[in-house]
Formats: sequence, structure tokens, C-alpha cells
Amino acid sequence: MVAGLIALGVALPLGVVVLNLFVPRAETWAHLASTVLPGYLWNTLVLAVGVGIGVTVVGVTVAWLTTMCRFPGRRLFGWALILPIAMPAYVMAYVYTDFLQFAGPLQTGLRAWLGPGRDISLPEIRSLGGAVLVLVAVLYPYVYLLSRAAFLEQSGSSFETARVLGQGPWRAWFTVALPLARPAIAAGVALAMMETLADYGTVAYFGVDTFSTGVFRAWFSLGDPVAAAQIGALLLVGVGCVLALERALRGRSAFHAGPRRPPPPHVLRGARALGAVVACALPALAGFVVPLVLLGRLALQETAPGFAERFAGLAANSFFLASLTALLAVAGALVIAYAARLRPGAIAAVANRTAALGYAIPGVVIAVGVLVPVTVFDRWVAQWLAVHFGIAPQLWLSGTVAALVYAYLVRFMSVSLQTVDAGLAKIRRSMDDAARSLGLRPAQALVRVHAPLLARSLLAAALMVFVDVIKELPATLALRPFNFDTLAVQTYNLAKDERLAEASWAALAILAVGLIPVLILARTMARR
Repeated sequence: MVAGLIALGVALPLGVVVLNLFVPRAETWAHLASTVLPGYLWNTLVLAVGVGIGVTVVGVTVAWLTTMCRFPGRRLFGWALILPIAMPAYVMAYVYTDFLQFAGPLQTGLRAWLGPGRDISLPEIRSLGGAVLVLVAVLYPYVYLLSRAAFLEQSGSSFETARVLGQGPWRAWFTVALPLARPAIAAGVALAMMETLADYGTVAYFGVDTFSTGVFRAWFSLGDPVAAAQIGALLLVGVGCVLALERALRGRSAFHAGPRRPPPPHVLRGARALGAVVACALPALAGFVVPLVLLGRLALQETAPGFAERFAGLAANSFFLASLTALLAVAGALVIAYAARLRPGAIAAVANRTAALGYAIPGVVIAVGVLVPVTVFDRWVAQWLAVHFGIAPQLWLSGTVAALVYAYLVRFMSVSLQTVDAGLAKIRRSMDDAARSLGLRPAQALVRVHAPLLARSLLAAALMVFVDVIKELPATLALRPFNFDTLAVQTYNLAKDERLAEASWAALAILAVGLIPVLILARTMARR
């Protein structure tokens, strides 16, 4: 019962967004269709397809090189290529814009070096193409991680058979390794494309109009939350298309690993080894090292008085929201996963799938969906209190931390649920039978038996939710209380005002927090 209520609460905002499609807004849609809607559609499509192609090429290439080849620095690149996943895309957009713009240090240095009369002009980074490059640099680790895992799981006998049939190592990659890894590659590309559709900070800063920016524009500029919800529903259709495409590409493809014998390594020497080093170094440099150095350079320029006090307040707000959301998300995921373990069936499966929907939905769409039920709740409570107690109407949830945390839970419940589910799957059913034979009720068994065994999974789930909340921007921008900013919001606001030096400290704090699970993941991969 409790698990069903939690799942229903997570699904409610998404249902609200879909139901808004039936509210008539003919005038607003006529205006949007004649002005900005074609641009939204074209830019979103080009952005998603461009990022999908880019992350596929980069992620699969470096995954193959670090898994199947031997060259200098391979072990270092094995975990260094994961680091860009900790870098928020909007932060990378800010630092690269500052570095590459006409008045930035790169073009200024080139003009000084070339001398007067020999001007140079680089392509504009604040463009649709620049947004594609930035998002590819941040999101390729999704494909890299899943592809690398798929390559590591493949049996060496398949490659030996290909070699016996006269195929070289590179041809064997195309004919054996890639087809076997196709389900994992498709899943990684789908994740990257969904993150692209959900992105707001990068495209807004670059001035690229997409459905994500259109939701904000309809909500705050036109003052029409219903139209915003309807645009968000179109974005939901885009997410559904990505998921359907991933499912279609995967089809019924699967592979069963043979004997756990690693494939024969391909040793690279000379120019090939140098090419492999360059191919692996470029994504890591562009996606993490260079932005980190540029952030440090900007941070050293910040000397504004009182900044330390402001930074402490922003960090406290972010850590409070992230900690509260992580605690609630892990508790909710534990209830849902444990209920499915006790009573498996159709209802439990529906609850699991419903609670997992939010991660595929952009934060700005969830914010629109949360606003409607929260507003209705405030109106009902205000009327009831006014009638029975004579209390003046006021906002109980709208514009409060509670509404913001609710949006976070809808967005990130899936992260904790998948982790807790995986941890429970490792606990044998005989443990449940033993606890029951000793007279323990299900709740007692959860507290005294399962929770201690799940300690690492619960910690990992809480950590991942914590980091995601720290980086979340669209939902926070839309639903945060008045005069309540976080590190992500402050970074965006300062960067939007071209105060990048001040924004760098908040960005560095976000990056430092995001590195924690990435380093843990890298260490786990190194051990394996």
C-alpha cells in the first residue's frame, strides 16, 4: 500500500503534464507555431542527433581501445575517461565561452603573437554546433562505460574464431565485438540523448532555442503555465521516441558470455600506439582537464568582498536540499523495492516502472507538473483553514523547499530505486525464510536483516542522488523559494551576467562533489 502511494506520488506530476494537452490554448499555440515552434523542433532534433552520433563515435572508440588494445597509458585512460561525467554541461559551456570568445585569452594571445594587421577569428562557440560539442564532451562517458562493460564481458573464443577465419583485429571489431555490444551501446546513446533533451543551462547560455528553453519562455515570459505544460508534453514525446528508438535498435539482441576468458589483446606500437594515446587523451582533456584548469584560472581572479559569506550560504542550501532528498529517495526506494520482493507480481512491477519514469523526464517538465498539484493543494488547504479556523490564506507548498524536494524525488527516485533493487537481488531468498522462521515480521526483517546487508547499496544510492541534486538546474530555477539560491542557480545567474570569475567558485564546488562517485566508480573498475 505504502509502495503504491509513493509510486503514485512520483507519477502524479507526469500525469498532470499529459492531461494539460486537453486544455484549449489555440491562441497561444497559433502564436508559437507562427514564430518559435519550428525553431524549437529543428534545434532540438539537430542537437539530439548530433550528440547521439558524437557520443557513439567517441565512447565506442575509446572503450574499444582501453579494453582490447595495449598501449602506453592504457590503465590511466581507463579511469580518466570517466571524469567528464562529473562536469556539469552548463559549467563547461561557461568556461569554454570565456576561453574561446573574441576577447578571451586564446584569441587575444593569438592576435598578440601574429602581430598587428593579422587578425584571427575562430568559429563562434555560442551556437548550435558549440552546444553539440560541449554536450558530447560531457556525455560520452555514458556510452564509454556501458560499451567497455560489454566488451569486457565478451568471450575470447569469439575473437579466436574470427582470427581463424582470416579476420584481423580491426575487422573482428566490426563483425564480432560491435554486434555483440549493440544493446549496451544503444542504451548508452539513449541515456546521452535523454540528458541532451533535458539540458537547459547549456542551450540557454548559448542562445539556442529548444523545447527545454521554450517551456521556461512560455511559463515566465508568456505567463502561461498550461502552454508550458503542453510544450513539456511534446518534450515527453521526444523522450518517448528516444526510448522507443533504443528499444528498436536493441530488439531482441542479447549475448551469452562463454568461458570467462579475456579476448586476446592487440598490442599497438609506433604510430598506432601514438594514435591510440591521442584518441584517448583528447576526450579526457576536453571534457575534464582543460575545463578544470580554466575554472581554477577564473577562481583566482575572484576578489569580491563578502564572497566567502555568500558562498557558505549557497553551499549550505545545496547541501541541505541534497541531503534531505537523498534520505527521502533512499527510504522511498527501499519501501518500493522491498514490497516488490515480498509480493512480486503485476502491481509491484507497475509500481517499480512508475517510480522509475522520472529520470527520463527533463527537470523543467517535472517542475511544470509539480506546480499544478501543489497549487491545488494550497488552495484546498487555504479554503479549509479559512472556513474552520478563520486563518488567512497563505502558501503552504508553492514556492517552498517542500515543493522543490518533491520535484527532486520525482526526478531522481529511479536512481536510488535501481541501486537498491540491485542490492536486494544479491540477498538470497533463504535469508527471508530464516528471518520468518525466527518470528520476525517483514518490517523487522527489513531493519534487522536486510538493511545491514544493504548498507553499501543504500550509501551508494544516497550518494548518487546527492550529487544529482547538487547539479540539478532547471527544476531548481523554476521552483526554488524566493531568495533561496543554490550553487547551481548561482553559477547560472552569475555566468548569465558574464560574471564568470564569481561563478567559478560555485562551479568548482559542484565539480568537487560530483567527483566523489566518479572516483569510487573508477576505483571499482580498476579493481575488476
